[in-house]
Amino acid sequence: MSPLDTLSFDLFGNTAFVVALLNLALFGPAAWATGVGVAGTWRHWAQVVAYGALLSGALRFLDFALAGGDLWSVGGLLLGWAIQGAIGLVAWRATRARQMVTQYPWLYRRRGFLTWEELPKGMPAA
Repeated sequence: MSPLDTLSFDLFGNTAFVVALLNLALFGPAAWATGVGVAGTWRHWAQVVAYGALLSGALRFLDFALAGGDLWSVGGLLLGWAIQGAIGLVAWRATRARQMVTQYPWLYRRRGFLTWEELPKGMPAA
């Protein structure tokens, strides 16, 4: 094992490749869907963080069961929680921005991928 993999195993419970693969390729889309689902029902962003913790726990178990990682790796749990939470929060914010401009087109317009702005008074919606 390379020194990077040894360090990664000590900190996160598996090699850097497996950690990245599981976090981004397997659980990244699940975190994105979680953020979209929470925003789609107009719930608070803190629920995305809580669901990110649950996803991170499932990630630790699959890392242990499928890739031979350390089940009780606190560093791996926290890293997974941070990554899943970040992906979910970006999805939540992007969905909320889309909701605001489609639900209230007379009040808001899109300002970017994650933001919206209030229309000036008297300006017609475009």
